[in-house]
Amino acid sequence: MSLTVKEIEQIAILARLELSNKEKRKYAEEISVVLDYVKVLNEVNTDDVTETCQVTGLEDVVREDVVVGCDEETKEKLIGAFPEKKRDLLKVKGVFDVV
Repeated sequence: MSLTVKEIEQIAILARLELSNKEKRKYAEEISVVLDYVKVLNEVNTDDVTETCQVTGLEDVVREDVVVGCDEETKEKLIGAFPEKKRDLLKVKGVFDVV
């Protein structure tokens, strides 16, 4: 599959990339080679091949998420160090725009 410079320009627009003419020609050629290789891989018969997620045998080890409180002295220090507060509530800047 051969990509044209025009197709590379469209991909660059979607990816918000600014490419020089030299880069556009270069990427058209390089990405075309990759796509041609993927086409070859798609022709390989994998009917009798078992799906494999990983081959090391390692398993993900996670601990249970447990809530642990802190003592009153530590709590007072944390609240005291916060720039804006009201009683035990801490005021932070909003992270979402209200529409």
